[in-house]
Amino acid sequence: MLTIEEWVGTAMRVEGKVAVVTGAHRGIGRACAEILAREGAQVIACDILADDPGYDSAAIRFRRLDVGSESDWQALAGAIEAGPGRVDILVNAAGIAPTKAGAHDVTLTDWDHIVRVNQTGVLLGMRMASAIMLGKGSLSIVNISSIWGQVGGTGQIAYHASKGAVINMTRNAAVTYAKQGIRVNAILPGLIDTEMVRIQPPAMNAATLSLTPMGRIGLPEEIAAGVLFLASDEASFVTGATLAIDGGFTAQ
Repeated sequence: MLTIEEWVGTAMRVEGKVAVVTGAHRGIGRACAEILAREGAQVIACDILADDPGYDSAAIRFRRLDVGSESDWQALAGAIEAGPGRVDILVNAAGIAPTKAGAHDVTLTDWDHIVRVNQTGVLLGMRMASAIMLGKGSLSIVNISSIWGQVGGTGQIAYHASKGAVINMTRNAAVTYAKQGIRVNAILPGLIDTEMVRIQPPAMNAATLSLTPMGRIGLPEEIAAGVLFLASDEASFVTGATLAIDGGFTAQ
């Protein structure tokens, strides 16, 4: 029998699994696609950005997908059913925060756009994967929420609302499908070094950083490591959980 040290050093943690990752062109989604491929999965990396980002791993196949489009998800489902015939892992990482508006000045156009991507996109992904896998085998869904889905901050009411919805959608699906081999968990990133964060007002990032006990910004790879655990069979008794990877922000 292998020792734990030998097992960790040799095992491919998601070997032979089929994974779908949204928002996989860059940032957290790309880091998730890359770590899953490195650990043995065949990855369908999806993003609305049309150009192939040129992944290093041959185990990652890029596909354009608008997460808010029902027809795009239906087309992906058809391709999966015609190909591997299953989805073992779904990572809903696509997310946007194009406006920092509060309740007094948010436009319905911005609200609808953010909810379409951050909330409806997660719903459509979960619907697609669960419909394929019900009665056919196990499935691990990992939804990327945010610390702002759990605690309040200033402005960004549409983003906060959408990420809060993702947390409760995760819990609902976890309870609904717990006896049918489908696990659903959420990760709550704190301030992470992504393109979305880099274009935010520096004062906003500085304020969040000042409230982060570890005193530093996180890396996409640190979120991806949490995703890998939840996606793998190591987390076989974990469902409905919200894992904060935030440098201690929400521990306060």
